[in-house]
Amino acid sequence: MRWLAPALLVASIPAAAAQEAAPDIVLTGAITGAGHAQYKPVPFDVPKGVERITVTLDYDKSNKTVIDLGLWDPQRFRGWSGGTRSRFTVSASDATPGYLPGALPAGKWRVMLGVPNARRDSRAAYRVTIRFDRGSRLDASAAMAEPPVVDAPGWYRGDLHMHDANSDGSCASQSGKRVPCPLFRTVDKAAAAGLDFIAVTDHNTTAHFGSLRELQPYYDKLLLIPGIEITTFGGHANIFGPRGFVDFRIGNAAVPDIRALQKGVADAGAILSINHPALPSGEACMGCGWTWPATDWSRVTAIEAVNGMIAEGPLAGIGFWYARLNEGHRLTGIAGSDNHDPDAPDGKPPIGRPTTVVHAARLSQAGILEGIAAGNVFIDVIGGSGRLLEVEAEAGGRSVAMGGSLEAARNTAFRVHVLGVNGASAELVVNGAVAQRRQVQGKDARIAFRLDARSCGWAAINVRDAAGHPLLIGNPVYLTCR
Repeated sequence: MRWLAPALLVASIPAAAAQEAAPDIVLTGAITGAGHAQYKPVPFDVPKGVERITVTLDYDKSNKTVIDLGLWDPQRFRGWSGGTRSRFTVSASDATPGYLPGALPAGKWRVMLGVPNARRDSRAAYRVTIRFDRGSRLDASAAMAEPPVVDAPGWYRGDLHMHDANSDGSCASQSGKRVPCPLFRTVDKAAAAGLDFIAVTDHNTTAHFGSLRELQPYYDKLLLIPGIEITTFGGHANIFGPRGFVDFRIGNAAVPDIRALQKGVADAGAILSINHPALPSGEACMGCGWTWPATDWSRVTAIEAVNGMIAEGPLAGIGFWYARLNEGHRLTGIAGSDNHDPDAPDGKPPIGRPTTVVHAARLSQAGILEGIAAGNVFIDVIGGSGRLLEVEAEAGGRSVAMGGSLEAARNTAFRVHVLGVNGASAELVVNGAVAQRRQVQGKDARIAFRLDARSCGWAAINVRDAAGHPLLIGNPVYLTCR
């Protein structure tokens, strides 16, 4: 391709890329024949407060010039990708494969251009663009955002809680020894299970973020969401989509209380879900149940209503979730396997059991997290595929899906569409109590419920099997009263 002047080069970029913010730094120059088999440093200044750096190289290849790409910070080598990549990113928590995560010191950095080939009388113009994340400006992250796995609305099935060798996940080695289990085994099992997305949530660390960045291009049918299980002495919580490390040490000067931690989660751009809140906290399960006083529920997005195979009884999270709903908090019920071994020995929950099923505008990180926050979500306790729970509530001429709000009225109607639960029973739950039940007839069934009296609070649809065990757990429609 012939070299384009910078303005024309920008005009030739695909529309999605052209909408990116203007680079913080643009560095231009040319490689001539005299640069053959030479290294050319291209220096640039990084100001204080930068949290991510994304570098892009464009150059004229028409005369067989080849330019390799690497990076040095003011003190050390930060990576080399040769001619493999034209774009990379580095941050404290993760980096493009071939590059090293770590602190981003202010000062003089150098993009290093290596020139394995430049013909004697050639001249190849290049342009290096550099983007920074600083505070609320996330230009470097936007430049590295993966495209949606599926760019269409739909129901997407995922597992939001799992661990690998970066925390306490383990599995059998080739010789049968119990070893820390590499992340790719977990991702491979999730792909084999037919899931659409997973969140990998190692305890208190971001060490797995770079590996997820490495694996995502290969697993191009499975969305990989970075997460952290924030593990404290007063409870565990998953955070999804953080841009970096969140200090979990409640009680130190930087994080004096739970609200300071929650602010840190929000500042990292993540959403927070409280894990297995009804488990005991003691030597049997240290810090497992949620006991933090003064939790700011406005900064909690979700509750893990089902953890692993605990879908009913006093240890399930459903009662804790319903109690918070009855207090007036709007929280999405989700689920996660809490898998620590992808081979799931000894009756442990396999990856994908239970499954959180999210209606999202697209299968992307932003799409799934926005879908969870919106609340059009249900839990498939068994996992697998083929089951569906769609709910539409109507009152006063308005209709909403799960997660939506209606002004409470007489004759609130609930239209329910279920798949794959023939012979089960559907129940209408109002403010935590079962109000009505209907039998499910057929594999593809439509059921109607009606509230004749005006009810304030919330209502949800659940589905139980013939023995009364939960199969599908729906999220609320909120019924508001003036």
